[in-house]
Amino acid sequence: MGAMTDNASLPSTARLADIAAQAKVSEATVSRVLNGKPGVAAATRQAVLAALDVMGYERPTRLRQRTAALIGLIIPELDNPIFPAMAQAVERALTHHGYTPVLATVSPGGATEDDLVELLIEHGVAGIVFASGLHADTTASRDRYHRLSDRGVPFVLINGYAEGIAAPFISPDDALAARLSVNHLADLGHERIGLAVGPKRYVPVIRKIEGFTAALRDTLGVANPEEFVEYSLYGFEGGRAAAAKLLDKGCTGIVCASDMMALGAIAEVRARGMAVPGDISVVGYDDSPLIPYTDPPLTTVRQPVAAMGAAAVRALLEEVGGGHAPHTEFVFAPELVVRGSTGSGPRVRR
Repeated sequence: MGAMTDNASLPSTARLADIAAQAKVSEATVSRVLNGKPGVAAATRQAVLAALDVMGYERPTRLRQRTAALIGLIIPELDNPIFPAMAQAVERALTHHGYTPVLATVSPGGATEDDLVELLIEHGVAGIVFASGLHADTTASRDRYHRLSDRGVPFVLINGYAEGIAAPFISPDDALAARLSVNHLADLGHERIGLAVGPKRYVPVIRKIEGFTAALRDTLGVANPEEFVEYSLYGFEGGRAAAAKLLDKGCTGIVCASDMMALGAIAEVRARGMAVPGDISVVGYDDSPLIPYTDPPLTTVRQPVAAMGAAAVRALLEEVGGGHAPHTEFVFAPELVVRGSTGSGPRVRR
């Protein structure tokens, strides 16, 4: 009974036993939910709140202040189609569990990640999912995430691991993605292979470089593989600029850190009067929507977006429900998808 006396909108005749019976849980569990206490699974919490709704009672004020049904999702700008795809995967998983996502995007000149965090907290989100955020930038301060933990806001981080942050991390195996790409091009007969990546300060870039250089040494016996790495900006223009330098070095195979960079690389190849894959082979990364329909259809490494989004939601809701998801990194294996942008290298051409 005491759990509901803080809210005048609940009738005095309301009893914990009635709500517990409707939700099929114990009275103690109902009391914990109504008082906003931890230690209740997300699904159980939702069942109690649903019982309140069904029985015609308004939710206690403290629950309306931090709405258990709202989860924040912060992603980079939407220009790269992999980020809308990631948002959709997270939203689908949240909806399946009875939660509503609140999408917020970081863009140059717009709201910062820190601004969006404050905005989401003001709106009473129960937790936050970060995708490719500042946690992936090795030069960015980690203090923002420590402060978030101190405030008791559960969160999970996708794409980018940072030591010392108390949260679950969800990542694709970027090193494996680079190795798969190099091995594919080497099997086709390419001996001079380059890597086009974004700024070196990002964890996914560092890991791709590790996988790429190891594959060049192990597969092709390249003594100084680092000379075939070109840093640029993510996006079409960045891919074109990096590809220009790799082509000048005589590369016949180009591995790109994103599909958008790969499309830029193909444009540079064609601008030089060469063909893909007749003269140069290009491999992307992400397998974002519409990539199978490019000209030529792009060979790429598929980021396991659906599985990663579902895992991120499971880990976050475990914490939202008062549990404790392991504060470690969960790594998902990518998949090479061979299409029309890769073909025989000089060594096997006839």
